[in-house]
Amino acid sequence: MTPSLLILTDFFRAADQALDYATNLAEPLGARLVLLHVRRNSILDPEMFTGELSDLSREATTLALSRVADNLAIPVVAEIGHGRVAFAVADAVSRHQPLLVVLGRPDYSATPDKLVQTTALDILRTAPYPMLIVPHTVASSQLPRRVLLAVDGDDFTLGAHAGAFRQLLHLLGADLTVLHVTPPDAAAARVVSEQQVLDSVRRTGLGIDLPAPIRFQGTVAARPADGILQAAQARDTDLVVVLARPRSFWGKLFHNSVTAQVLLHSTVPVLVLPTLA
Repeated sequence: MTPSLLILTDFFRAADQALDYATNLAEPLGARLVLLHVRRNSILDPEMFTGELSDLSREATTLALSRVADNLAIPVVAEIGHGRVAFAVADAVSRHQPLLVVLGRPDYSATPDKLVQTTALDILRTAPYPMLIVPHTVASSQLPRRVLLAVDGDDFTLGAHAGAFRQLLHLLGADLTVLHVTPPDAAAARVVSEQQVLDSVRRTGLGIDLPAPIRFQGTVAARPADGILQAAQARDTDLVVVLARPRSFWGKLFHNSVTAQVLLHSTVPVLVLPTLA
């Protein structure tokens, strides 16, 4: 079965940039693109009040998708979904089994975090799946070479997604740095050693067949998300990878999770890997 990347598009700028990024990523993976546009007309849509929504007719949408597909040099399947985006994505994922779901992140700079109900967060809560979020500020679609994986030192399991991520790193020839953030008051925190952090990653199999040994970086920050964002900027990182544990999707404080904060504020693409534990 030919691997695929599932791309969400609404024909706005952020989606177009995400499509450019995904197209370049698909080539070394030998993957096709599944281009999905969801007609969103529900008052329950998480971005009905905070994001731009396309109001194209079905005929206009079909024509727009056809034009986009015709301009791409790799195989493309175009589909139109309906209703809530998370459900349409879950349906497409079940049929195509893509390596990743890819979408653009619009400009939310003028909207307080607590009011931002992004498509990405809704999908992660409803149908967790490896997801690549490309910020609207990303000007280059070059392939990522410097990858920063943020972990908390606890064991985690990625299931079948571990192989896809390992394949991605191998085909890109990427250097992987594992980051652990420690709070300033170490006495109030559980002390995690470099060896524990690296072992938690190696046990998943992510270190197998990488072009270079996994590196470790430790940093200190009052808020883990700030530490991750600052480390990514300091290292000139191309791609930030964060884990989304099941507990991140429970309760009303999801926007306060490390994953959500990095996803909302990173200036480089973010790959979210849902864990099984």
